[in-house]
Amino acid sequence: MNIDKIETNIKRNMYLHKSINIKMHSNNEKIENERINIYPEIKFQEIIGFGAALTQSAGYLLSNVNKNVANEIINEYFSKEGLNYSILRLPIGSSDFSTHSYSYSNKKDLSDFNIDEDEKYIIPIIEKAKSNSSNIQFLATPWSPPSFMKNNKMLRFGGKLQDRYKDLYAEYLTKYILEYQKRNIDINYITVQNEPNAVQIWESCIYSASEEADFIKNYLYPKLKANNLNTKIFIWDHNKDNMLYRVFNTISDSEINEYIYGIAFHWYTGSHFENIKLVHDLFPSKLMFHTEGCTGYSHFNPKDELFNGELYANEIIGDFNNGTNAFIDWNILLDYNGGPNHKNNYCNSPIMLNEDKTDYIKTPSFYYIAQFGKYIKPGAKRIAFSRYTENIQVTAFQNPDKSVIIILLNKNDYNIEYNLCYKNYYFHDNMDSHAIVTFVINGDEKND
Repeated sequence: MNIDKIETNIKRNMYLHKSINIKMHSNNEKIENERINIYPEIKFQEIIGFGAALTQSAGYLLSNVNKNVANEIINEYFSKEGLNYSILRLPIGSSDFSTHSYSYSNKKDLSDFNIDEDEKYIIPIIEKAKSNSSNIQFLATPWSPPSFMKNNKMLRFGGKLQDRYKDLYAEYLTKYILEYQKRNIDINYITVQNEPNAVQIWESCIYSASEEADFIKNYLYPKLKANNLNTKIFIWDHNKDNMLYRVFNTISDSEINEYIYGIAFHWYTGSHFENIKLVHDLFPSKLMFHTEGCTGYSHFNPKDELFNGELYANEIIGDFNNGTNAFIDWNILLDYNGGPNHKNNYCNSPIMLNEDKTDYIKTPSFYYIAQFGKYIKPGAKRIAFSRYTENIQVTAFQNPDKSVIIILLNKNDYNIEYNLCYKNYYFHDNMDSHAIVTFVINGDEKND
C-alpha cells in the first residue's frame, strides 16, 4: 500500500510539501512500540466542511483590488486546488469588520428595507466564489438589530431587542433571507445573534438564554415557516467556556428543541474541548459549528506566525475530535494593517493584502488550514485512532470516496518517532519539531 504525505514546517520553509506514493509495509502486528493506530471501520460525526466569513470589509477589499489579484484570492479559497471552502458566514447588516455601521432598514414598517450595501461588496464576491464551487453553503449572523428596535437606540454597546419589536425583527431577518434567495443564494443556516453575551463598542446586542429561546420559538421560527423557508437555526454563537450551561438553559423545554438545528461557538476564551464533547454527547442530534476564530494583531509579523498556525491546527483537531461538524474561520481577507475595521479592532486573516495593496500574502495560518481543508471533503466521517503519546496530536477522517485522511501535529521543540498503523500496514517516520503532516490513503480497496 502507498500513501501520500503533505507537510508544512515553517522552520524548514516547507509549505504543503508533497511526497507521493510512499510505501507502507505489511504486517504491522510485529510493531509493538510508538504506534499511532487508525481505525477506519469506527466512524463518528459527518463533516459539513470548512469556510470563513465574507465580511463587508473583506468584500470591500476584494472589490477594490486588481481584478486578477481578487480572482487569485478567490481561487485560493474556493477552488479544488485551493482550500476547497464549502461554507461562507455572512453578516446580517454591519459588523466591526465593515467600513461603516448600517442596517437594512430604519423605518418601523420596514418600507425602506434593502440590501444595497451587500449588493456593493458581498454579493458580487459570492457570485465569484460560486463560479469556483457550486456547493457552497451559507450561514448568516446579525451583529445587531436596527437601532430603533433596541432599548439603547444604538447598534453598538450591547443593548437589548425591545419586546414590541420582536415580531418585526423576525420579519427583518426573514426579508434578508428572501432577498438573498431572489439572487439565487440560499441561506442554509442562521444564528440569532453574534456573541449574545458581549457588550462591544461595535455592533452588539445582548440576549439571555430565555430571550433567545423565546425569540426563536415565538417569532423567528414561525416567520421562517410562514415563508416556506428551510433555513436552519443555530443558537449561542459565542465562546465555548459558557456553552454547556447556555445550551441547557436555551433548550429548556421540549418544544423549542425541535426548532434548533445546531450550536455555534467561537474560540476566543480558550479550547474547552470538553464542553464541545459534553454538548455533543448530551444533544447528539444537533450540529456543532465553529463559526469564528482568528489571531489578532495589527501588522503581518512572521515572528508570531508559527504560534498562529499551530493555534489553528490545535483548534481544528480538538474541535473535530470532540464532535464538531464544521470549521468556519473569520475574515477571508484583510489589508496589511488587519482591517478595515471601523472600530480599530484589527486582527489577521489567512490571506492579507501587501502594504501597497497590489498583491497578497498567504500567512502560515493559510497553510495550516490547508492541511485539513484541502483534503477533508464535505460528507467525510471522522474515524477512530489511538496514539502512544500525547506529544503528537492526531485526527483522522474517511472521505465519501473512501480515501482516508490522517493529520498529525507536533508542537514540541523536538522530533518524535512514530509508526503509523493502518489496517495491516505501517509506515515508520521521524516527525520534525513544529511540523504538521497530512497523510492521504486512496480509497481503492484493491490496494488495501
